[in-house]
Amino acid sequence: MNRIALMVLRNIFRVPGLFSKLWHYAKHTDEYPEQEKWNHIHKILGYAVKAGNVDLQVYGKENLPAQDGFVMYGNHQGMFDVVALAADCERPLAAVLKKELADVPMLKQIRECTHSFAMDREDARQSLTVIRGVTEEVMKGRNYLIFPEGTRSKNGNVMGEFHGGSFRAAMKAKCPIVPLCFIDCYKVLDQKGSKPVSVQMHYLKPIPYEEYKDLKTVEVAELVKSRIQEVLDANT
Repeated sequence: MNRIALMVLRNIFRVPGLFSKLWHYAKHTDEYPEQEKWNHIHKILGYAVKAGNVDLQVYGKENLPAQDGFVMYGNHQGMFDVVALAADCERPLAAVLKKELADVPMLKQIRECTHSFAMDREDARQSLTVIRGVTEEVMKGRNYLIFPEGTRSKNGNVMGEFHGGSFRAAMKAKCPIVPLCFIDCYKVLDQKGSKPVSVQMHYLKPIPYEEYKDLKTVEVAELVKSRIQEVLDANT
């Protein structure tokens, strides 16, 4: 059976209530606290992970900064990356998504609830507007997830190029950067069937602004990528 279908079928009695509440939050997003909306998203995706025969192994949660207002940068293996992070992290998060996903049902509602941004990678001006928006939100104390590869790797645990421009948001906000390493997450949705699968997610030690403030964006990209590569090398 398809894994997404399994996630839905095993939660079929929960789906109407969970989704209707999510739609309500999205329609009236400014009327509800960030944490309340996030708790609901966290619950939905937690159910999905458990129902999908996924053993999500999480490491380094103690590395998350005590104060909000940081940006996570992770290697990108597929849509399950975001699901894994949201299912584990109990603190509100937003993300930068590609524009093609902006209006996909459920993703659209989550985007609206979390102040996430949709980026058009082919439009430089719009991309800069998104970076400015993320910067402003981080400075207000929100936390963001950005995939600096720009798209998912099609080579499993082999990373693609990290684009320096994606690090402008953290540099302008002068905030901590939290490297995030996903291992084997591509297997969840790329492999056929729904047999049990184990995946890993590693929160790495944050890189404070003082450590990277004198670097160029491409140098920050290489620094973060090298930290993630070390974890990939040690666990694959």
